[in-house]
Amino acid sequence: MTAHLDFDLLRSLVAVAETGALSKAAERVGRTQSALSMQMQRLEDVAGQPLLHRSARGVTLTAAGERLLAHARELTRHHDEALAELRGVDVSGVLRFSCPEDYAVVFLPHLLQGFASLHPRVQLEVVCAPTPRLHELLARHAVDLALVSVENADEDGVIRREPLVWVARRGSAVAGMTPLPLALGAQDALDHVLARQALEGVGREFRLAYASSSLAGLIGMARSGQAVTVLTRTSVPEDLEILGEDSGLPPLPVIGVTLAIDRERPSPLTAAFAAHVRKALPAA
Repeated sequence: MTAHLDFDLLRSLVAVAETGALSKAAERVGRTQSALSMQMQRLEDVAGQPLLHRSARGVTLTAAGERLLAHARELTRHHDEALAELRGVDVSGVLRFSCPEDYAVVFLPHLLQGFASLHPRVQLEVVCAPTPRLHELLARHAVDLALVSVENADEDGVIRREPLVWVARRGSAVAGMTPLPLALGAQDALDHVLARQALEGVGREFRLAYASSSLAGLIGMARSGQAVTVLTRTSVPEDLEILGEDSGLPPLPVIGVTLAIDRERPSPLTAAFAAHVRKALPAA
């Protein structure tokens, strides 16, 4: 008989890997612990080798298990996206979507217009907030999914990469001031953290002249000529200047943009929108 990978088994493997305990994984996938153990045995039989290390401290994956886990996540994601797309004609209801304000300004019109044309009976509620606040909303199930920033632009699941850049009023000498006046977002937001790390790494003095989670506020400070701010390259208004190497400021990293979903098994509506975002965002 030809061996095949069952999607239920793959979902259970992902749950085991993410919880580190058979009891917690069983609760997540809605099975008893003994039933989950039997699933893992069946999966090991298909793989022809052990996938799990069991100990008193919990469960970890073997090297083979880790390799299969990467495929399991990818396969189940494609499965859910395909199913959502097939069911897309009947998708309706209210979808609670959230993203940082700069992504809303740049990406949201393209994403929402395309999705609305495919699914006119869907009502979207949009919340804008910095990435750390979005994770809090997801944890409370206050939103269904969020477009969030991650520091590692090469990690699994990244849909788009966005360079961070220093921005100031055109012709302003503010970048040469000591200490450097900065306008940054929330203290735990990536633009704030990575800007401080870059400056501290080269020993450049700075002061926080303005702190706000409002994109309009940060852009307004940059336009005033009183501070340098940090934005994603695609969100820089045409009237502001991206400061290059000749400004004396250290380079900033490239961050990743990915989707975070509040539940292990999203609704067909959430899965359909997630599939649309993954398809449309790279070209937005």
